[in-house]
Amino acid sequence: MQHRFANINAWTVGAVIIIILLFLPNLTIVSGLFTPSNENWEHMKEFVLWSFVKNSLILTAATAFFTIMIGLSLAWLIAQYDFPMRRFLKWALILPLSIPPFIGAYTYHGMLSHTGIIQTTLRDTFGVALNPAFFDIMNLPGAIFIYTMFLFPYVYSITQVYLSQQSASLIESTRILGKGPWKTFFQVVLPISRISIIAGASLVVLEVLNDYGVVKYYGVQTFTTAIFQTWFGLGDIESSIKLAASLMGFVILILMIEKLLRGRRQYSYSTTKVRPLPLISLSGWKAAAATGYGFIILSLAFFIPVAQLIDWTVLTFGTIPMGEFMSYVKNSVFVAGLSASLIIIFALIVGNFARMVRGRLGKLLPRLTVLGYSIPGAVIAVAVVTAFIGLDRFLAPVYVWAGFSTTLVLSVSIVLLVTAYIIRFFAIGYNSIETGYDKIGTNFRDASRTLGLGVTKTFFKVDMPMMKGAIISGFILVFIDVLKEIPLTLILRPFNFDTLSTKAFQYASDEKIMEASQASLLIVGISALAIVFFYKFLERELD
Repeated sequence: MQHRFANINAWTVGAVIIIILLFLPNLTIVSGLFTPSNENWEHMKEFVLWSFVKNSLILTAATAFFTIMIGLSLAWLIAQYDFPMRRFLKWALILPLSIPPFIGAYTYHGMLSHTGIIQTTLRDTFGVALNPAFFDIMNLPGAIFIYTMFLFPYVYSITQVYLSQQSASLIESTRILGKGPWKTFFQVVLPISRISIIAGASLVVLEVLNDYGVVKYYGVQTFTTAIFQTWFGLGDIESSIKLAASLMGFVILILMIEKLLRGRRQYSYSTTKVRPLPLISLSGWKAAAATGYGFIILSLAFFIPVAQLIDWTVLTFGTIPMGEFMSYVKNSVFVAGLSASLIIIFALIVGNFARMVRGRLGKLLPRLTVLGYSIPGAVIAVAVVTAFIGLDRFLAPVYVWAGFSTTLVLSVSIVLLVTAYIIRFFAIGYNSIETGYDKIGTNFRDASRTLGLGVTKTFFKVDMPMMKGAIISGFILVFIDVLKEIPLTLILRPFNFDTLSTKAFQYASDEKIMEASQASLLIVGISALAIVFFYKFLERELD
């Protein structure tokens, strides 16, 4: 009995320590609200803060609207109708997520520029010379287009899975009552899909607020670009913290709106005999229109950018020394693999703690760890740097005693970057692990405990083998996100530590768009393969 109590305490202490470490840095942002204002902050409040708010609002609202339009329409087509190439489009429409928006941004700019393939073809082949301003994409509408094309799969994937598994009786009842496809869509499908639509749109909004690459490259002033400019341009970390706190408040407001939009209305099955929707076969022009619509969106969001990246890579292959390029690959794989591994380990500990501790505490504490995903990377970067500088000051006597030549040790190391990754992406790994724990239940664990095994031995001998699927899927998802991450990596990477994403961004920012294609194509290729593997794995689990 004493041994069992000690095991439970060990798991509890470990989980609580992880939860505190993940949550604590964010409190430094809140504390920034109570520090005295300086001249820079007063100037920003008076002249530019409203433009940050306005641009951020327009970006998030417009992108959410268009991603819902595209994602929902595609989800309904795939879930309800049968047409040529439907099975291919069903999983291929998720592939745009493999292209980070900043890569899509500079790729489209390169294609539409004066020397790009589109204007060149019009001039040389067709003798058409249009006003270059017509092709200008480096503005607010252009940023909305980029975000829409490369983020709509969030709405599509969540809504499509929900509609495919929805009970067919609801749709069949509307048909019996004489409702046409349009009335069925607006009066039945939209209401029952509201929660999944809002969930997908919320992820889109959070991604837009987190992104730095697109708005920086296109010259759109938002909260994220303001944080970078204030911190690195003015060297004013105090005003950066206040901007970060303002952005955090903006995110909290959006999450409250999401909660309000979800409401208390729920749509659940009234019978256990749940059947998926029977597909309606399309023929003629309707089938061609459905297939064409899917391929137009997929081409704009995946095929065309990837084809351009391949062309640029072929043209510039060898311009970057192979040893230098491989160092970017090694750094990317190292930080992504290390961060994903630590996140999965921590998620397993926190998830097991949540299973053992009943009541509100077991539910509340793990929820604190997933807050990081709703906080933009620039905010987390400010929080982590502030916290680590304070930690270095506290440990300064130890550094002096150990013979270090500087008192800034942790705050300029790889530890800083990995910690930020863990805070930012812990929710992704934890959600996967939590789903795995829910799936295996507690019966096998209880049986093992009854046979005399302790909590730790039960975890390694019983739970871990049954959790392989959740562990692998969680690792893949975190690995992809870390590989594509820009704001955190740009701010927190150690000196002379470049990854594929930072190097691609730097090349693009220096107008070396073709040279940026090599790193970009490798990011897209790895991410696309991982997404396909994850989708096939998930499809097999659902069958």
